[in-house]
Amino acid sequence: MSVAPEQIEYVMPSLGADMDEGSVIEWHVAVGDRVARGDVVARVETDKSDIDIEIWRDGEVEEILVAPGRLVPVGTPLLRLAASGEAVAAAVQPDDAREAVEAGSDRAPDTDPDSIVTPSSRPPAVVRSGTGLWATPLARRTAAEQGVDLTAVVGSGPNGAIRRRDLPAADGAVSSDGAPPAEEASAEARPRTRADRMRRAIADRMSQANRDIPHYFLERQIDVSALMDYLGRVNSDVEVADRVVPAAAFVRATALAAARHGELNGHWRDGAFVPSGAVNVAVAISLRGGGLVTPQIQQADTVGLIATMARLKAMTLEARSGVLRSTSMGAGSADPDGNITDAADQASTITVTNLGERGADLVHGVISPPEVALVGFGRIAQRPWVVDGQVQPRHMVTATLAADHRATDGATGSRFLATLARLLETPEEL
Repeated sequence: MSVAPEQIEYVMPSLGADMDEGSVIEWHVAVGDRVARGDVVARVETDKSDIDIEIWRDGEVEEILVAPGRLVPVGTPLLRLAASGEAVAAAVQPDDAREAVEAGSDRAPDTDPDSIVTPSSRPPAVVRSGTGLWATPLARRTAAEQGVDLTAVVGSGPNGAIRRRDLPAADGAVSSDGAPPAEEASAEARPRTRADRMRRAIADRMSQANRDIPHYFLERQIDVSALMDYLGRVNSDVEVADRVVPAAAFVRATALAAARHGELNGHWRDGAFVPSGAVNVAVAISLRGGGLVTPQIQQADTVGLIATMARLKAMTLEARSGVLRSTSMGAGSADPDGNITDAADQASTITVTNLGERGADLVHGVISPPEVALVGFGRIAQRPWVVDGQVQPRHMVTATLAADHRATDGATGSRFLATLARLLETPEEL
């Protein structure tokens, strides 16, 4: 007697702390296909980018649950796997999903791309609150942070699920029927293009961060003349395309400093700081059409300088071509609570923003919650600097730290910047 295959549902992953929904652009698999951990199974559109999502279990595709073009909340089952090697019996895809897959996913079915659906046979794949209401993970977290009573909010998601956009304004005002503010409900206020949606998402996220996080800011002038000389030696015998730029050193130094000052490496969750066992550095990458994304380097403190440069180059190419891998965004498969289920927790723990050689001299960044710190670097420029009692022209950069005062204070931040400066001033340690 054969053993029935274990059924596994692969759900819409959370591809960033500000994501609560996405849509499948195209499927790269069909019913009956064998997949292995790490295989790309679909391309998903978010407000910020198209992202290739990877599967986290070996198995055989038994059923595709969401057709291309449908917008669904994070946590919605996308496909079902049979996790054993046995034959899968009589699996069925939705008709429109099968048609798109068999046609090579060149077109999406004739459905309203703004509609939000889940399989009718199951409840919405979002979180049920203690009051019995359904809400997406982002909406639930935001409501808790703002003190919003979810029972007073009318959800616009499937079966009345509450999404982030349904929550009232920060001042707590809500209409008598619990509807979202009129400016969000009007067609004119809804973002129409991806650039518009990205701007809205960034603005919403940063508004929340400025409102909820008690930032403190520190800055330090760092002499990177030795670093520039060191990189000159490293790059002397390599092709131009393979040269290491200062941005890689900034990310590497930040990772090492974060590993030594764990109070700044982690997340603020449920009213307390939760340190991370890994240093996952998110890097802000500007896009040619405007806006930015923040892919990350996992366990960046274990990645050498040359490898950090290679990863930065790959991430920048992915981001500016419009397609990132889900692993670059620190996402594995997520359960309905938004928790990673089939991979270790890979959320970014600290962010670096670097304005580059044509940027401003100074940047004061805004922390990306639930992180508690962001490190910024201005442009490198020659400035007069006192060395051994004499004024000399030196290559200088201004490093800034934005930190969450709930997790640390200025003394901790100052020690972090001191470590960062020492690492950049002695580049052989990188």
